[in-house]
Amino acid sequence: MNSIDRRSVLLAGLGAAGAGALAACSSGSGGSGGSSGAPSLVSPDDKVVAATDKKRRTTGTVRQVTLTAASAVLDLGGGVTAKSWAFSGRTPGKEVRLSAGDTLAAELSNQLPDRTTTSIHWHGIALRADMDGVPPATQTAVRAGGTFTYRFIADAPGTYFLHPHVGVQLDRGLYAPLIVEDPKEPLSYDDEWVVVLDDWVDGVTGTPDQVFAELRQGMGGMGMGMGGGGTSGGGMSGMNSSPSPSASSSGGMSMRFMLTGAESELLGGDAGDVTYPYHLVNGRIPADPDIYTGKPGKRVRLRIINAGGDTAYRVALGGHKLTVTHTDGFPVQHQQADAVLVGMGERYDVLVTLADGVFPLVALAEGKGAGGMALVRTGSGSTPKPTVRPAELNGMIMTAAQLKAADDVRLDSKKADRVHRIELTGGMMHYDWGINGNRFDMNDPTANPILVEQGQRVRLDFVNTTTMWHPMHLHGHTYQLGTGGPRKDTTLVLPKKTVSVHFDADNPGQWMLHCHNAYHGEAGMMALVAYQA
Repeated sequence: MNSIDRRSVLLAGLGAAGAGALAACSSGSGGSGGSSGAPSLVSPDDKVVAATDKKRRTTGTVRQVTLTAASAVLDLGGGVTAKSWAFSGRTPGKEVRLSAGDTLAAELSNQLPDRTTTSIHWHGIALRADMDGVPPATQTAVRAGGTFTYRFIADAPGTYFLHPHVGVQLDRGLYAPLIVEDPKEPLSYDDEWVVVLDDWVDGVTGTPDQVFAELRQGMGGMGMGMGGGGTSGGGMSGMNSSPSPSASSSGGMSMRFMLTGAESELLGGDAGDVTYPYHLVNGRIPADPDIYTGKPGKRVRLRIINAGGDTAYRVALGGHKLTVTHTDGFPVQHQQADAVLVGMGERYDVLVTLADGVFPLVALAEGKGAGGMALVRTGSGSTPKPTVRPAELNGMIMTAAQLKAADDVRLDSKKADRVHRIELTGGMMHYDWGINGNRFDMNDPTANPILVEQGQRVRLDFVNTTTMWHPMHLHGHTYQLGTGGPRKDTTLVLPKKTVSVHFDADNPGQWMLHCHNAYHGEAGMMALVAYQA
């Protein structure tokens, strides 16, 4: 395990809710009425939701799929197996592909053990609110043995994925690519390769629930000997750089899953919380990788999806340049790079022209000293070692902040009608991650809503007061970074930085806004963006 020295000075949570607290918030406000003085909110099954859905362009084609969530023993390659949960016995699950304007009718069959409830969230799709798959905000969780059919129009082409939105189930094998093709595709290429990245613990060293149980104790519960500091602006005096020798005897917990010492300049410092035994590309470990076979000179579109729970990946294809064409499903002005940085929940589409030989596609686990690998084989050549690190990883690394939206998807210039300060708060000491000092309450999802109104231009100012980075994901919408940046639904907010995004409130309902680190979100870094009725 890495040393704790440098991480220890980054751990104290520094966020008290600032002066820009949410407007018109009322604890315990109800979905369509609530207590006296509470705002009236548009419910996910409100008639205005259905009316908005009828305006979506549709082909009339219905694509039917069945997704069975159940226990599975997964073959990760190289003789490594993991007892986990997956859709129809494989991870990633079978790709769901349709054309823009098609209706997806997806039946979820919950065959999970131990009376476990679940759901499916369609990550990145601006769909109707009652199909978003977020219990308890938009639906009741699907009980064990039960079924639920999600039915919605997918009218925006792009690279998306699907995963549960219950507990930390995201960090199991329950995910699959969701590709919405553009019938008028402007890109020219010969083939596609969907590349799904994941950090893996389940059924190998423990379960995500065990990971979360350890993390939620916080560094203060690990016997670290940390004195003085709370997480709301508390000091850092008295913090030791290593665990107390008597930690175990004095009641401190052992660190089975918590990662220490992971640092990344690209991420602004602390790179992550969790020690993962494997990093997968398309469900395979580097020692027995997934292989794409092609021909030299062919142009291939890579659709890269980070389905991980706690890891950002620096992705490069040895011996090749990447032309970045899309992020989070939306086109950008094309830029060439050696590598791309992909946070949890983000997606990047890139074009590559294949050379002749055998080349490693490496997903370096940013700051964690490990990574995943797949292979591109177009000719003869030896197989690279699983630990290979192509030079491109240290070349020009593309992040979303360097991209600009393509002309046809850039928002028109307009003053924001409503501005919300979204202060990211909490820290590792007490593992009390929150938004504006509040930990989201699943038992009262409409408490402290972030209020918007139909037709408004909304600006969200993500103000990261913490010492960790957070991939902030908004459901049901895509926002624009700054005034001309890319259109996205997930963006990385680095420690002590502010990122402003803009979106048009054109999809009524109740929508989650949260950190896509599975453990930060579950600990409370979530809020509800709610339309006022």
